[in-house]
Amino acid sequence: MVVSVGQRRLRAWVAGAFADVRRALPFLAVGLLTGFMSLLLVPVAVLVLLIGWPALPAAARRLRRWAGLERRRLGGFTGTPVAQHYPPLDGPLPDQIRAVLTDPSARRDLAWLAVHGLTGTVLGLIAIGLPLGAISAMLVPFYWWALPADRPVTSPYPVTSWGRALAMPLIALGYAALTLLLVPRLVRWQTTWSRALLSPAAGVRLRAQVAELTASRAAALEVHGTELRRIERDLHDGTQNRLVGVVLQLGIAERALRRDPDAALPLVLRAQNAATDALAELRDVVRTIYPPVLAELGLDGAVAALVARCPVPATVATNGLRRAPAAVEAAAYFVIAEALTNVARHSRAQRAEVRLSTRPDQTLVIEVLDDGHGGADQAAGSGLLGIRRRIAALGGRIELASPPGGPTVLRVELPCGF
Repeated sequence: MVVSVGQRRLRAWVAGAFADVRRALPFLAVGLLTGFMSLLLVPVAVLVLLIGWPALPAAARRLRRWAGLERRRLGGFTGTPVAQHYPPLDGPLPDQIRAVLTDPSARRDLAWLAVHGLTGTVLGLIAIGLPLGAISAMLVPFYWWALPADRPVTSPYPVTSWGRALAMPLIALGYAALTLLLVPRLVRWQTTWSRALLSPAAGVRLRAQVAELTASRAAALEVHGTELRRIERDLHDGTQNRLVGVVLQLGIAERALRRDPDAALPLVLRAQNAATDALAELRDVVRTIYPPVLAELGLDGAVAALVARCPVPATVATNGLRRAPAAVEAAAYFVIAEALTNVARHSRAQRAEVRLSTRPDQTLVIEVLDDGHGGADQAAGSGLLGIRRRIAALGGRIELASPPGGPTVLRVELPCGF
């Protein structure tokens, strides 16, 4: 019974190790290539630092892209994104050079370039060499005798007889055991070093968070001020004028009632109609503050109502959607309403789709897709600008992919703060 349990544990360990090796080998093999390229780039970077300062900003941009590729590769392998933070490189050349020289992230990228050039190359060679050594050793008994006597197989010892050749499978087994033991550790070392060097320093992250919070606060104040001005304008230009008209018509009806009661009835009815219109307009203004349909039907039901009224044929799909705070749902509702309005006005799309989901980290994800002509730009148009400000006020993120010819995908992420 003890042997059986031990065997099961051994088989489970071997199966897990094989799975780790199958996953780690492609990562380390690509790391071998990127490490070798980094090794070639190190002297170029040193040369630019020593005598090529005018080329420093351009070299820094290329290094950022190269490090960004490794961040995406590392994030895809580990499942955890690697953050990055760089100051902008714009303005006169001296200012750009100064920004590069004083940027901690640039120094960390340079250190990563040197470390990855060495470790990526060495660890990649070891990871590739071990399984290749096992395969080579296993094949030796099949061909050693065909080689000239003065040039025998010499890995790891000269194979000059069947006895030595038949011992090679044991060498192959050793290589395989080393592969199972070392390759998962090698990939852990590689990812640990890379993440430590490619992540922003603690002080940089803190400054970036402070800047982000400051920008979010400014965006929230701007959105709040814009909403107040819009509500004031709607009430002043619409509802207030209608109520003034009602008061005037009631005054006219009062005077007519004193002179000719029979002629007063049409005036009273007209004033009643004007009051009804004013009430309807006031309800519309209230709906723009917080749509009652959100409280009644939830976000999915409210969005379904929006989609049903969209001039472009559209559908809505939900995946694990949960209720969110009222402010988040209201922001999501208005974002989708504005996005669908943009689709109807500008995209010339035949179909559109809205996708709603709640991620495990309690982030509400909104995607609005259309098959229009594309070319949408976040920097242009008040609609997208309003969406961006509304999202920034809640600490969310917005991504827009709209190549010429389409399709267009607007993706919004809103933290729900459950």
